[in-house]
Amino acid sequence: MSRAEAIVERLHALHPKLIDLSLGRLHRALDALGNPEKHLPPVVHVAGTNGKGSTCAFLRGIAEAAGQRVHVYTSPHLVRFHERVRLAGTLVTDEALTAALEEAEVANKGEPITVFEITTAAALLLFSRVPADVLVLEVGLGGRLDATNVVDRPAATAIASISMDHMDFLGDSLAGIAAEKAGIIKPGVPCATGAQDPVALEAIARIAAERGAPLLVRGRDWTAELTTEGLRYGDARGTLDLPPPGLPGPHQADNAGIAIAALRSWNPSWLTDVAIARGVAAAEWPARLQRLKGALARALPGGFDLWLDGGHNAGAGVALAQHLATWRDRPLHLVVGMKKGKASEEFLRPLIPFATTLTAVAEPGQHLAMPVEDIVAASGGVARLGPTVAAALARIAADGVPGRVLICGSLYLAGEVLKADGG
Repeated sequence: MSRAEAIVERLHALHPKLIDLSLGRLHRALDALGNPEKHLPPVVHVAGTNGKGSTCAFLRGIAEAAGQRVHVYTSPHLVRFHERVRLAGTLVTDEALTAALEEAEVANKGEPITVFEITTAAALLLFSRVPADVLVLEVGLGGRLDATNVVDRPAATAIASISMDHMDFLGDSLAGIAAEKAGIIKPGVPCATGAQDPVALEAIARIAAERGAPLLVRGRDWTAELTTEGLRYGDARGTLDLPPPGLPGPHQADNAGIAIAALRSWNPSWLTDVAIARGVAAAEWPARLQRLKGALARALPGGFDLWLDGGHNAGAGVALAQHLATWRDRPLHLVVGMKKGKASEEFLRPLIPFATTLTAVAEPGQHLAMPVEDIVAASGGVARLGPTVAAALARIAADGVPGRVLICGSLYLAGEVLKADGG
C-alpha cells in the first residue's frame, strides 16, 4: 500500500458513511484550503449513469491531440487510487497526492467529511496549483449534491446515458435520477447530452430551460453514427468523417459524440477537426471492452480472446448486448461477477441470449462481491459456479470450445482481474 492509499484508509474514520450526498462539508474544507475550486483551468463537467468515463476519455483524447495539458478526475479507480487524478497529462505521483491529502486533512481539522469529499478537495488543490489548459471532471455519484459540483461555472457540461442505478441515493424513478444528474447544469453554460430515454431527456431539458443553459441533444442538435469507415459526426457547424473510435462498441458513438458536441459548444481556440479525429481514434479507457493480453489471457489455449468490461447495470447490459450482436461468428463465454445490491437480473437479461456459456464468479479481494449463488439465481439457473475467475477460465478452456471470453459485471471485479492479468 502506498503512503497516499494509507492516508485514504485513515480518512474513512472521519465520517460513518461512505456516501452521504451533501456539499456543505466540502465547501467548509475548501474554504479552509483557500478555495482551490475557484482557481481551476476551464472545466468540462461530465455526469451520467453509463458512459461518463468513456466520454471523459474522448474529451481528454481530443484535447491532448490538440496539444493541450489536461487534468482529469475520475472514479472509482481499478487498481491504484492514483488512477483518479491525472495532472497535465500524467498520473499523480504518490508524493504529490500524499502531500495534498495531508494538507486537506489538516485543513479539515477532524470535522466530519466523507472520503470522496476530502479526496476531491485534495484533487482540486492539485488541479489549482499545476498549470493546465483543461480539467475533465467526472461526477462521482448523481450530480446535484456530488462533491465535484462545487465548480460554479464550467466551460461546458455533458450528460451521458442515464438509467436506473444507485436508487438508494438518487431515488427510484428515472425522472428523479435524471434530475439529480442534471444538477450539474449551470446558468448559461452549454450542456451536451446523448441518447436518452424520453423521460430522462424531459427532466434534463426542464432543468436546462430553467437555468437558461443551451442544451445540445443527440438527434436534434447533433448526430453521431458508426459507418464502414469510422464515425460520422454532424451538427450545425458541419459534418466530420472521423476514424473509428479508440473504444470499441456501438455505444461509443454516443459517448464520442457527446464529447465532440460539448467541446464544439464551448469552442475553445485550440479545437480543430484534426484534433477531433486524432483524439477520437486515440481514446483509451481501462475495462471498457478492453482486450486483455497478460497472464490470464496467456493461460487460455490458442483460439481464445479474453475481454474485460466494467458495465454493471441495466443500461450497461443493453449497451453490451448491442456489441455482442457483432460477435456471433464465434462462441462467447461470459464470466460475470457483480457487486451486492446491483440489479443483476436486469443486467444479465439482454446478455444471456448471446452466451454459449455463463459462469458466475466472486474474487476473494472483490469489494462487496455478490455471492455466486445469487448471480446464478438472477440468470434463471443458466449460470454455473466459477466460483473464481481463474477456475472459470480453466473450466472454459477444458470445455474445448475456443472463442471469446468476456469478463463483466463490476468495476471492482475489473480491478481484481487487471491485477491478476498484469498487462
